[in-house]
Amino acid sequence: MIKNSKLPNIPTSIFSVMSKMAADYDAINLSQGFPNFLADPALSALVDQAMEEGFNQYAPMAGDFELRMEISKKIEKLHNHFYNPETEITVTAGATQAIFTIISATISKEDEVIIFTPAYDCYAPTVALFGGKVVPIQLKPPYYKVDWQEVADKITSSTKMIIINSPHNPSGMLFSEDDMLQLQHLAEINDLLVLSDEVYEHIIFDGNIHQSASKFESLANRSFVTASFGKTFHNTGWKIGYCVAPAPLMKEFQKVHQFIVFSVNHPFQKAFATYLKDDSHYLKLSDFYQQKRDFFLNLMKESSFKIIPSKGTYFQMLDFSEISNESDIVFAERLTKEHRIATIPTSVFNKAEKDFKQIRICFAKTDDTLAEAAKILNEF
Repeated sequence: MIKNSKLPNIPTSIFSVMSKMAADYDAINLSQGFPNFLADPALSALVDQAMEEGFNQYAPMAGDFELRMEISKKIEKLHNHFYNPETEITVTAGATQAIFTIISATISKEDEVIIFTPAYDCYAPTVALFGGKVVPIQLKPPYYKVDWQEVADKITSSTKMIIINSPHNPSGMLFSEDDMLQLQHLAEINDLLVLSDEVYEHIIFDGNIHQSASKFESLANRSFVTASFGKTFHNTGWKIGYCVAPAPLMKEFQKVHQFIVFSVNHPFQKAFATYLKDDSHYLKLSDFYQQKRDFFLNLMKESSFKIIPSKGTYFQMLDFSEISNESDIVFAERLTKEHRIATIPTSVFNKAEKDFKQIRICFAKTDDTLAEAAKILNEF
């Protein structure tokens, strides 16, 4: 029996809760962030080919070298920053593993870590697990913009790291170039590390441009950047992502990584190494998902929900404040049980579970699923 839990107040993830509820009530599942359509058959064929060619044993600890080279080329082409595939790139078992490894490699007891809420639910527990102190800064609807003076005011001599997420889950907000320059300035003058969670880097709408931490020289020199092939290529169950960072930081990362997973799925890595050579596979992704966002929002234009179009990710926030005074958790549960549509209540991601009467839906679904979901939601 565990007498002293290291995470005594951590419940089961809201994603697991709502997906189970969706299954229990035979509901349309717009809660957990995964597509309900197949990955590119050409990519699946490359996996089969890699298996047939014998790549079924351990990959190198840092990842297949050809894949690391393709990652390096992609980042240099998009953001004009070179990461050495020998020393500055590691392939991971998804972005969440990368985030866990970054925090475990860098955060010690009493170190303070600034996060922006609503925040992806792995950040705070991992910081707590290693004795750090989470310093949450609440972003506010409808636009969820960062107040950088508030950030500056929260920095103390104990602050070790700032965690950012852009495009931002769950709000769909994007960090602008000015946001990144202000972050860079604060990180420089306070000697801070930055963890930049960029898993939706290729899902950005309306002509906007992803402002990666890799694009800003001084910021890149003190940042870990994480990304996800699962989010990018419609195969979240494959659990493959990567982390890039300057060599001294990556050295610390790999010290921990080797004892968490050592290496990740080898044939899938070989497939991605080939698949990335055609940049249209990720450069066309924004158009693909913008069509889905616009299709769904067009169906919802007469609804009673208040909606600010998502700028990135494949998530959309729906404000139900003119529909119900219920808490977002109660409202989401009622939607699932009574109306057979599962969503995510967003208060669970907020500082002190602040309830802004907003739910999050995932629009990485077929048009038929989105049309069926919109029909239900338009009844309110």
